[in-house]
Amino acid sequence: MEHISGVSVRKLRLLLDDRGWLMEMFRSDWEEFEKFGQVYVTACYPGIVKAWHYHKLQTDHFVCVSGTAKVVLYDSREDSPTRGMINEFFMGTKNPILVRIPPLVYHGFTAIGPEVALIVNTPTEVYKYETPDEHRVPHDDPAIPYSWAVKMG
Repeated sequence: MEHISGVSVRKLRLLLDDRGWLMEMFRSDWEEFEKFGQVYVTACYPGIVKAWHYHKLQTDHFVCVSGTAKVVLYDSREDSPTRGMINEFFMGTKNPILVRIPPLVYHGFTAIGPEVALIVNTPTEVYKYETPDEHRVPHDDPAIPYSWAVKMG
């Protein structure tokens, strides 16, 4: 799959032994790392869509640590070579990946299946409660050519 300009995906490794497993989610020596803002976890219930939003300054780094999430990106940037492109990523315990989402790229997600999806984000900026870098449009905004409906067939 061709990625939206500035988006990157890193396959994460599970290190298994007799006691369980360990997975590195984000390291300062990886090319995806710019700077540290904060770390948080967000939950999405089955049947719920958390979309759309973008940031003007912040780069997000998503890892789904429980359940499965469909993360969707849309590039509406005027000067982008991938303007109008959609990317879909299915991430979670069965597909451990890190997705880097640059500023100004719309993104959202939904849980796939019957489990809550937990996404850990390591953004480059701290959340500013008085002036959040959070810009939203509805999940069904007609300006974004994407349907969150399950694709049967």
